[in-house]
Amino acid sequence: MKPESIRLAAPARLQRRSEDPWFVKWTLILLAVTVMGLLVIVPVANVFYHALAGGLGTYWRSLVLDSDTRHSILLTLTVAPIAVAANVIFGVAAAWAIARFRFPGRTILTTLIDLPFSVSPVVVGLMFILIFGLQGTLGPWLREHGIKIVFALPGLILVTCFVTLPFVARELIPLMEAVGADEEIAALSLGANGWQMFWRITLPNIKWGMLYGVILCNARAMGEFGAVYVISGHIAGQTDTMPLRVEKLFQEYNLPGSFAVASVLTLLALVTLVVKLFLERQSRRQREEATESTDLAETSNRIDSTTYCQTTLEKQP
Repeated sequence: MKPESIRLAAPARLQRRSEDPWFVKWTLILLAVTVMGLLVIVPVANVFYHALAGGLGTYWRSLVLDSDTRHSILLTLTVAPIAVAANVIFGVAAAWAIARFRFPGRTILTTLIDLPFSVSPVVVGLMFILIFGLQGTLGPWLREHGIKIVFALPGLILVTCFVTLPFVARELIPLMEAVGADEEIAALSLGANGWQMFWRITLPNIKWGMLYGVILCNARAMGEFGAVYVISGHIAGQTDTMPLRVEKLFQEYNLPGSFAVASVLTLLALVTLVVKLFLERQSRRQREEATESTDLAETSNRIDSTTYCQTTLEKQP
């Protein structure tokens, strides 16, 4: 065999050796599909099956004609956007501080952002009860001033903000560190003020990551149960969100109503998944375009450098 043939055949043999046998590959694929089908697809399909088992009329009456269910849907659609907006403001500010500055306590701040991931939602609700409840630290002062947080809308918003706190910040911190501050410094050197730099430089660079964090934050906010259950008091028609309403209807053996509300939550989760996939594709496309532009710029610089060197050598005697 010629040396050239040996050199060409060696990579092919190495690639075949590095590949898993076909039965291992298909066994893993079948196992993954089976687990996903049993744990995700079958339960989701079962929710919609039971929700529509009584017909569209029963489904419509369970969602629209029940005043408590109607209120739970409106309350969820009120609490979740407020919590998401608050976390967007905090997430952008925290990511900017952590990614752009070095200061004492930076590591502690980064750790505290992840704290809601490690604390049980039930414990979160209990913490806010001990702070804002009638017997809590701030309870007497709040009662004297006529401010009600526990068993009211403000308490729901507070605990929802707490459990969804890390999502936007955690998406933006690595993104802003990867992008760097070169473009922002260049904008400031050209006379832009802080708001102009943010709206025209920073926000376009982080928009897909921020939207991705918003989607995850919104999904978590709408589905929160434990913390909201503790601080809401579970009052029908006043502090029941959709997850709490599902549980209450199920305890009352109102299965059509329970599955109807659960189907709305599931549908919102599926919409969130579709939007998430769209944002991932847009973000991937943006990274590929940035990489291509960088490669073109480097190639152009190399060509210019080569042309300059050749021109210089030709001019030499």
